[in-house]
Amino acid sequence: MVTFTVFKGSNDGIPKKSNTTKPDKLTGDSVLLRVTASGLCGTDLHYRHTDMVLGHEGVGVVEALGPDCHLLKKGDRVGWGYETDSCGHCNECLGGNETFCSERSDYGSKNLDQGSFSSHAIWRESFLHKIPDALSDAEAAPLQCGGATTFTALQGIKASDTVGILGVGGLGHIAIQFAAKMGCRVVVLSGSESKRAEAMKLGAHEFIATRGTTELKVSSPLNRLLVTAAFPPNWHLIAPIMAPRSVIYPLTVNDGNLEIPYMTLISKGMAVQGSVVAPRHLHREMLAFAALHQIKPIVQQFPMTEEGIHGAMDKLAKNEIYYRAVLIPA
Repeated sequence: MVTFTVFKGSNDGIPKKSNTTKPDKLTGDSVLLRVTASGLCGTDLHYRHTDMVLGHEGVGVVEALGPDCHLLKKGDRVGWGYETDSCGHCNECLGGNETFCSERSDYGSKNLDQGSFSSHAIWRESFLHKIPDALSDAEAAPLQCGGATTFTALQGIKASDTVGILGVGGLGHIAIQFAAKMGCRVVVLSGSESKRAEAMKLGAHEFIATRGTTELKVSSPLNRLLVTAAFPPNWHLIAPIMAPRSVIYPLTVNDGNLEIPYMTLISKGMAVQGSVVAPRHLHREMLAFAALHQIKPIVQQFPMTEEGIHGAMDKLAKNEIYYRAVLIPA
């Protein structure tokens, strides 16, 4: 048997150090890896009171391979994200959309005894993604969910499109970089002026502070809007700057209702598109695109200890993280 360290949620919300034990003989395309970095995602806060291993933005080094592995070798750097398995034979899987497989294994629903807040993990080779040399472990970790989420929501855009990014935070600052490198005009909407300079440095072409305004003006209507802010905007304020047949992607996970006035959608033929993290082919395209264009999350590092995880999660809950937190094994 192989035993490794994990960090789990608890009733009081304080991460607890524990152990997970697995058979030491790997079967099928299972891969044992040593975790070298883990991103901290807003979704992790939803599970901090649950008796499960936390974390789903993982990067690690391959230590052992099952008999059916043929893509990876010992020493390879790999990453994984929100989804770690699917049936492989349904229409969604066969069509390259396994993120919608009814039997998929997602963070928080299956494999509750392991995650990225750990010393090691065992995952299927099919759901591991090689990390390009141009990305460090700490840079690659937040891309496994935050990067995959925003990259997926930008699929199908044209270089002539104008993309709005609502919110300059953990998701938004990555989305700005992706959209800019895809050749789009990028309009950033944020509550205040505090992040203007940084948003422009990341690739934005326009920056609009929305707090206290009664009318928004942009040089070109938005063809797509990625909502990455913690709270939904005033849609009556947003609607006039949306282009006909534009699409809104609400990317922030929220338990509440998304309420948009009927006429806002009807009059311009707008759409609201749900989106989840990237299927595997897009995940790998995202990593290659990020490496080629030097798209890197801005990160704060914390030790992967009970105290380090607790401190990072508290800061994230208070909106005090400087874009993305990354846990590094102590």
